[in-house]
Amino acid sequence: MSDVVMPQMGESIVEGTLTRWLKKVGDKIERDEPLFEISTDKVDTEIPSPEAGVLSEILVQEGQTVAINTVVARIGSGAAAAAPVAAPVAAPAPVAAAAAPVAAPAYAPPPPRTEAAKIRVEPMSTMRKKIAEHMSHSMHTAAHVTTVHKVDMTAVAKLREKSKAAFQAQYGFSLTFLPFVAAATCKALREFPILNASIDGTNILYHNDINLGFAVALDNGSGLIVPVVANADEKNVTGLQRSIVDLAARARSRQLKPDEVKGGTFAITNFGSFGSVFATPVINQPNVGILGVGTVEKTPVVINDAIAIRSICYLALTFDHRLIDGALADMFTGRVKQLLENWTDSVL
Repeated sequence: MSDVVMPQMGESIVEGTLTRWLKKVGDKIERDEPLFEISTDKVDTEIPSPEAGVLSEILVQEGQTVAINTVVARIGSGAAAAAPVAAPVAAPAPVAAAAAPVAAPAYAPPPPRTEAAKIRVEPMSTMRKKIAEHMSHSMHTAAHVTTVHKVDMTAVAKLREKSKAAFQAQYGFSLTFLPFVAAATCKALREFPILNASIDGTNILYHNDINLGFAVALDNGSGLIVPVVANADEKNVTGLQRSIVDLAARARSRQLKPDEVKGGTFAITNFGSFGSVFATPVINQPNVGILGVGTVEKTPVVINDAIAIRSICYLALTFDHRLIDGALADMFTGRVKQLLENWTDSVL
């Protein structure tokens, strides 16, 4: 008999909600076959079976929230569990004698009209509740400040326009602006390592690895997940785009692995993909910064006292003022801006 435990889905996650069993007691199951679904504030995903066998016992019911490493089920190698014995059927009650008919009233008033409901009450999903808790915790913990920089993305836009058809044909996915921003962010994080740090009490933890989290909106507004590209600074634009596309697709199909939603050291949110110019994103704890990317739009701007059409976007950096001051935040965002405005590398 082997124990199946609630896995840890991130370093700050201490519990998870078991939302659905995909097998029932007595079912045979193969190793790595989906066994149950869980929901946390970071991920809503299927958990595979740790080994092949028969699901012998379910210890945690659907809808229950339990701590990580709690045993939720047991898998055995023997025959399927016996089916439960049906309870004996009670004999039908004797039919009572018919009551004497009651005379109808002389007058029956017409029915009082029911007013249509003006609100609809629906409970939050487990993921929505966890997101609410996580966002409230972040706002309560970190001193949020947002700085916004306008960036001329024309150099990147020209390279992307020239390359996107061949890129799509070669790799099978689109080339967006996001991996360029991610690459510039990685370079800036190496120069400003305090933005890649976290706070532990009164200590500053400087992380050697740059693990970028990317906010992914799930379908129909059902939630938000932040999967992580580990060692993002070691990838080129193509590698970053591949990782972003892969993680986003698997996040929406609940196929992320536990290691892919933990260990993030800095986060990026691309609200521009929905047409937003800029916003003030909430820090993804335990990070101390998150960079928001607005939509890229062709805009008339003044260059050398002349009007020119340029591809413009806004970068919004929300930072934790407990650790980072405004001047440093602006230097970091200014460096990302400089790298993007002076993009010369034609190798993707």
